[in-house]
Amino acid sequence: MTYPAGLWIDLDADTKQLTDDVLFGGSPARVLRLNAAGVRALAELRAGPVSSRAAAALARRLTDAGLAHPRPAPADLDVTVVIPVLDRAAELERCLAAAGRDHPVLVVDDGSADPSAVEAVCARHDAKLVRRDVNGGPGPARNTALGLVGTEFVAFLDSDCVPPPGWITALGGHFADPLVVAVAPRISEDSAGASPLDLGDRPARVAPLTRVAYVPTAALVVRRVALFPNGREAPCDGFDESMRYGEDVDLVWRLVGSGGRIRYEPSVSVAHTAPGSRGGRLRRRFHYGTTAAPLTRRHPGAVAPLVLQPWPTLVIGAVLARRPMVALAAFATSTSLLARRLRTHGLPTRGLVRANAGGVVQTGLGVGRWGAQFAAPALAVAIARGSPWRRIVAAALLVAPPLADWARRRPPESAVRYVAATIADQAAYGAGVWTGCARERRFAAVLPTVTTKPFKGLNSDP
Repeated sequence: MTYPAGLWIDLDADTKQLTDDVLFGGSPARVLRLNAAGVRALAELRAGPVSSRAAAALARRLTDAGLAHPRPAPADLDVTVVIPVLDRAAELERCLAAAGRDHPVLVVDDGSADPSAVEAVCARHDAKLVRRDVNGGPGPARNTALGLVGTEFVAFLDSDCVPPPGWITALGGHFADPLVVAVAPRISEDSAGASPLDLGDRPARVAPLTRVAYVPTAALVVRRVALFPNGREAPCDGFDESMRYGEDVDLVWRLVGSGGRIRYEPSVSVAHTAPGSRGGRLRRRFHYGTTAAPLTRRHPGAVAPLVLQPWPTLVIGAVLARRPMVALAAFATSTSLLARRLRTHGLPTRGLVRANAGGVVQTGLGVGRWGAQFAAPALAVAIARGSPWRRIVAAALLVAPPLADWARRRPPESAVRYVAATIADQAAYGAGVWTGCARERRFAAVLPTVTTKPFKGLNSDP
């Protein structure tokens, strides 16, 4: 299905027009070559909304590939806000006050120890309340609500979230595209280190193995028909009730697998309260990690803790092994081979050395993140007892990735605090992944993936 007429798109900030008829960018990165009609369609999309069949076809391809993103206009939706809650009456009070009364709100009390406190909060804000006598977790609670919702859209919202005014209307314009089944705002969290719920400030199409591989249901607007296919009166699968954690990622990936488009829209930011103690945050990261193996079983190939390309990996390996000449030779060879491939397809090679060096740096940072998550004890031993070079290498692998993140994000906390918090988070998450793998007796969730494709598709029509 082509992109609807009258809608606008904007090229991604990282998309580069190499020539009049060649674009580079997206996630995964790719080269898109346009025919004559495609060149004219691109000019149309740069100047205004979709108005021709060729522009509609190109807009769909660009937004699907991550080379461009929709520019939505505000739109009102027929929506019910669904909020699962377990105790936390004070957080629910703030959530309902922020949610307002523009849309009906359905609160599901998932077996609170003090149901009267939850009931009083809901009464003050005219929110409908449904109680589950036995706590089952957020997935079963949301499923309970789905069986009672009759509006066209459902807005899932966690009780510890505080949405801004008009957040649903601001996201609603994305649904002018009939293929869009869900839209997520940015989740901003008041915690040190990189929050797993904050997916950054750049818009994206959500899909496994892309820049934004998932979105949480802490705040998510969903087209109801996507959850009720074939007009069924009960949710078709809905949330997997066997998953205490990760049930939202599983749902998102099933929606993507059914052909739906899911958008991440960071221009709308929903505040989220992190666990109050550092220990609580680490426990949450551990629980998140335990979901990686079950998700790997349900969605083979969708979970990749580290994606490596042979040449950059060889360069990094040679550097870590103190073989600078081997590293230099590998870098020169890979740059030469890639330049030859680009010239064969009539593509410019300007800036290739810098781009290839950037790929090596990103590979090194990725290896460091992987090590902090899944080999932190080994790195700690190397720092404590290894040779001077091994100590330097292990420390660099641990510190360089979070330090690079700190320099890019510039959070209010100091670099030392940010780095320490991030390393602790990564180690806790990795411990959870190893635990989940042991339970599932499958270890794909900790194994790096090697690909031989530096980027996708060299030739594509609009």
